[in-house]
This record gives sequence, C-alpha cells and structure tokens, in this order.
Amino acid sequence: MPAHIIDGKTFAASVRGKVAKHVSQLREIHMTKPGLAVVLVGEDPASQVYVRSKGKQTVEVGMKSIEHKLDASTSEKVLLALIEKLNTDTEIHGILVQLPLPKHLDEDMIINSIDPAKDVDGFHISNVGLLGTGQKSMVPCTPLGCLMMLRDYHGSLSGMDAVVIGRSNIVGKPMAQLLLGDSCTVTLAHSRTKNLPEVIQRADIVVAAVGRPQMVIGDWIKPGATVIDVGINRIEKAGGGTRLVGDADFASCSSVAGAITPVPGGVGPMTIACLLANTVTACYRINGLEEPGEFTA
Repeated sequence: MPAHIIDGKTFAASVRGKVAKHVSQLREIHMTKPGLAVVLVGEDPASQVYVRSKGKQTVEVGMKSIEHKLDASTSEKVLLALIEKLNTDTEIHGILVQLPLPKHLDEDMIINSIDPAKDVDGFHISNVGLLGTGQKSMVPCTPLGCLMMLRDYHGSLSGMDAVVIGRSNIVGKPMAQLLLGDSCTVTLAHSRTKNLPEVIQRADIVVAAVGRPQMVIGDWIKPGATVIDVGINRIEKAGGGTRLVGDADFASCSSVAGAITPVPGGVGPMTIACLLANTVTACYRINGLEEPGEFTA
C-alpha cells in the first residue's frame, strides 16, 4: 500500500481558519486585535518573498500586520531601538525579526532583545529554556507545525519511537523536546551519528531536518513509519532547470512508510500558519485571557 500523503496545504488552511475565528472572538468579545510586526533588514530575495507571504496571510485572518523594512547597513543601535519600541507597543503581540541578518549584526543579541512574551518565533533564550524544561513557552513555528500534523494523524504519540535527524536550534532540538513532551522515546541524530540507517530503521516517526537533498531512502524506513520531511532543497533536473525536493527520497520512502509529507506542500505551509497561531496565543497570554489549547504544545 502506498503511504498516506499528509497534505500540509490543507492542514495549514484549517489552522488559519481556526486562527481567524479566534481573531474574530478577540475583537468582538475582548475588544483587542492581534498584531504581528515583522522586521526585515536588507534585501535577501528569499526573505522578501517570505515576508510578503506572512503579511498577506496575517491580514487575511483579520490580524494587524506591520512591516519594517530596513536598509542592509542598519546599525545594531537602530535595530535595537525599533525592537524596544515594538516591545512596548500595546497593539503588537508578536515580533519577528527575519533571519538571516546582515553579518555585522549579532543575531543572538537581536533575538534576545525581543520581549519573550512577543517572541512568536520561539527563539529567545527564555523560551528555549522553558520549552526544554517542559514549561509554557512560545514554540518555534516549524516544529510546532510538525507536532500538530503528527497529532492529527496519530492521535496520541505516547510510547512511539521517534528519530529526529538534524540538531539545529530552529528545528532539530525543539522538535526533539516537543516529541519528548508527548511521551515519545526520542533519538536526536546528526552528522556524527554512527550507523544512522540502523537508528532510523527502528523509528515509528522520522523527522528529517538535516538539509541534505534526498538523503533518507526507503531502505532506512521501518515499514509503516511516519516520515515528516522538513527539508527544502533545490536540485537540477535532468532536462534543465531546478526542482524542490526534501531531505527524504519521496519515491522510495513513500513505498515503505505508512504516512509521509511531500515537498513542496507538506511542512512548509504549516510554518506561517503556526506563526499566526503563535501570535494569537501571545495575544491571549498578554491580555491575561485563557488561551486556546489547540495551538499549544
């Protein structure tokens, strides 16, 4: 039997619909409108496309969208002053500084200058620590999206064996923490892991987030396992041009797995959907309101 395809586009649309309902309730009942501020420094083409998409979807769900586009030569002093202004702006509930930043800016310092309560990317060291100790935090968007899709497909994840390939601060490490929080037995694999195929073959859940195109092949996958492919890699096509592929070889993995996310159309759409969900969650928390559990880890 071919693997079930986990449709990230459809799932993300469902999440955005739920976000829109909560935005409407916040506006009508509590007289507050969630606001998201995105800061873009420089003119990185991929970042520009991503920021435009974020702004469009923010408006579509009824939230306030603010974009600050700064020159690539912007100083740390100017950027930090803008973030402090957003930290104290009562109409802004989520702040996102688009990465990567120009090399003269200290990314860690900039991210950690954001109010943790408004850190909808979940990158602030306080949120990292809270997540790692199982406390309430803002959760990075891509891992949160992966967790939501896994819960939707499996229901309970308790007792499942999960392997996360990749140890980045953005995906790998928080993904492992989230799976631990749902009572999985978790292995965090990486470039130095010995006998990686054997490690993956025992997993009920495989999250591939290593940044190597089509690295994970079907022979590595336990029959019936669920494969969540976070990778987005551009490779050349035989006849010219390029195409997007994941970190898993979709053709071979889908013939063995029980379920798999495609690339494109799998994890990708969930990242912005979860950014919007995080902004709604932040709005509830900042206003001392009971938050919707459907968007939290």
